[in-house]
Amino acid sequence: MSFKSIVRELKEMRDKFESMSRRRGGLAEARARHRHGGPRQSWHQLEYPQQEQQQRRWANLPPELLLDVIQRVEACEVSWPARRHVVACAAVCRTWRDITKEVVKTPEQSGRITFPISLKQPGPRHYPIQCFIRREQATSTYRLYLGLSPSQQGENDKLLLAARKNRHATSTEFVISLASDDFSRASSSYIGKLRSNFLGTKFTVYDSQPPSDAAVSSSNRSSRRIHSKQVSPRVPAGNYSIATISYEFNVLRTRGPRRMQCIMNSIPVLAIKEGGTAPTPTGLIHSVDEQFSSLSVGKGKEPLTVFSSTSLTGPSAPVPSNEEPLVLKNKAPRWHEQLQCWCLNFRGRVTVASVKNFQLVAAVDPSHQVSLAEQEKVILQFGKIGKDIFTMDYLYPLSAFQAFAICLTSFDTKPACE
Repeated sequence: MSFKSIVRELKEMRDKFESMSRRRGGLAEARARHRHGGPRQSWHQLEYPQQEQQQRRWANLPPELLLDVIQRVEACEVSWPARRHVVACAAVCRTWRDITKEVVKTPEQSGRITFPISLKQPGPRHYPIQCFIRREQATSTYRLYLGLSPSQQGENDKLLLAARKNRHATSTEFVISLASDDFSRASSSYIGKLRSNFLGTKFTVYDSQPPSDAAVSSSNRSSRRIHSKQVSPRVPAGNYSIATISYEFNVLRTRGPRRMQCIMNSIPVLAIKEGGTAPTPTGLIHSVDEQFSSLSVGKGKEPLTVFSSTSLTGPSAPVPSNEEPLVLKNKAPRWHEQLQCWCLNFRGRVTVASVKNFQLVAAVDPSHQVSLAEQEKVILQFGKIGKDIFTMDYLYPLSAFQAFAICLTSFDTKPACE
């Protein structure tokens, strides 16, 4: 059943329920006024104001019926652009939004990206979420899209994240945003950044909101901005360090391809064990969802968090400070004698040889008793398929935001590592 037919049936049932309830309510009120000697009112005076009436029309649907409708939409609209109908259901009113949050699962459970918060939740465990990155060298802009490869028209490509590279005297910075044309750190679409050192051998990933571990520190500049009472709730909260990516020096070019190591400060190493869990945020702190006028943030109050999956009953547990963080390393390639080059098996997802191509696996100490299969599983792979087009496939416990930030490090110049 298509989304349009579901909505059509829903409107018919809504109008039927609305007319019955209005008729009963209006008659009861008119009789009460007449019985107590009050002035009589015409039928149009008994109706609700237009805006309130529209809200009640949609909000007063039987919860069982509404739950069944949204479950059907969630089941049939499994990919973009059709999946925008699920988002549309959450935008109708507060009642619809609450039920939609109950129905929609996290990417780890469903393998689907639906709401903005999905970009900061871990991916599925057994099959990767496949994306591609489009590079625009003229504007130093990088856009992450959902899908196997770019479509012919480009209209159906679902934009997930965008980043812009800014060069400074001593470092390079990538500002990551939910919008493709807004890279201001004061914008509601700002969700994090990536910063390199002078040589381009070490990168730090910053999140705009604190991860589950409250002990993760933020930069001094951001701390001054977040603790100020005069800051508007629409301004991003700060920059919290969640990961560090390092490239080994290879000035003489005697060690083969690039070697990289990623320390995921916000993910414990035990998350990749069987039964382990990775921190899963349940809502964006800031105003990326302010497009719904029914939500507001009062002065001095905590910002509302929306578009979260209530399959998780509460905030994710913080990562204990005594646990080791997850460390990722690039999978060592093998030398191909006939081709006279280093090779990796990307299973058809990478078609162009490039120094930027890599695969990341977990680097785990034997004392953690992680299975060999988990240690050999490719958690993130990135590679070139055409001019300025690259693929990015990621698995649990990484999120789309973390994976995208790691891949951005490959675009920066590294004369000391190649």
